Amino acid sequence: MPDELKDHRGQVRLPAIVRSPVWELLRRLLLAIALLGFTVALVWFDRDGYFDNNDPTGKVDLVDSIYYTTVTLSTTGYGDIAPYTSGARLVNAFVITPLRIAFLVLLIGTTIEVLATQGRELFRVSRWRKNMDRHVVVIGYGTKGRSAIETLINNGFAKESIVVVDPSNTALGEAHADGLAVVTGDATRREVLRRAGVATASQVIITTDRDDSTVLSTLNVRQLNDSCYIVAAVREQDNVALVRQSGADSVVTSSDAVGRLLGLSTLSPTLGSVMEDLLTYGQGLEVAERDLLVPEVGKQPQQLPDQVIAVVREGTVHRYFDPAVTQLMRGDRLIVVRPAHELPWAPRPGTHGEATTLDAD
Repeated sequence: MPDELKDHRGQVRLPAIVRSPVWELLRRLLLAIALLGFTVALVWFDRDGYFDNNDPTGKVDLVDSIYYTTVTLSTTGYGDIAPYTSGARLVNAFVITPLRIAFLVLLIGTTIEVLATQGRELFRVSRWRKNMDRHVVVIGYGTKGRSAIETLINNGFAKESIVVVDPSNTALGEAHADGLAVVTGDATRREVLRRAGVATASQVIITTDRDDSTVLSTLNVRQLNDSCYIVAAVREQDNVALVRQSGADSVVTSSDAVGRLLGLSTLSPTLGSVMEDLLTYGQGLEVAERDLLVPEVGKQPQQLPDQVIAVVREGTVHRYFDPAVTQLMRGDRLIVVRPAHELPWAPRPGTHGEATTLDAD
């Protein structure tokens, strides 16, 4: 494990406390009023220690206390009312002066913070939108959506290239905690999908809780982007054809897949464990797609060191025993089973025309 990762182990990371901007401004305004009121009371109770140069009697009343407080805390200070006893001067030095500083920090700090926060957020969103091109949009951040994103990240996708769309505030907090950008809203609405940059996305994964929402989301995504690859999950097998007609390139029936795995585990516990192994990332075996190596051209799929289960040729998937792929050709891609410790999508020597040991021999 890298040292930088070890340094963060065991640290407590609390979620950020998010408050309404209106509440923050109101809270600070109330604090400012409280400081004014406290200072007015302080001057009023110590009014015998002050002298009003504009009053023939030199006395300071309640109005004078309010006036003196406002001009003092705002650092205006006309000097017409001033403390002249030692006690009043000490109170000004050690109490009113810190209050003056706190008052200024409160007001100026609020303005600066609001402007800085808004400016920073606008800059971040603008930069994010500028860099959002050929990204992946995941609609729904439930169990299926999180598992799909985890698989993408584990296979080399950057978190910055993934955008989550979900209407739930719970999903918003969880996705932000996972370092993902989130667009909060209903994915059946085109405006929400536009904000997520669906028009420039390369892939869209749809994992909503309802099949009717999946159909509407698929239709809207396809109308906004006619070239992206759409993968959708449905609960019922009867809805697969409908989702495909709506524009999905691949449809996964979650309930049927789980049911088949349960059936296999019942009939053959060992077969069920192998299937579970293939579906679990980072342990045992992984299913992956890779390029055909230069030395492998002309060979049969069964002759390769990897366990080839299918060959992709010109966009068509052939099983390894299909007579059409008994001899591998340049441009083929292989669906293989390999050890989990190998990064499934990592390039290998010989896949891009570079020299290999076999070529040198």
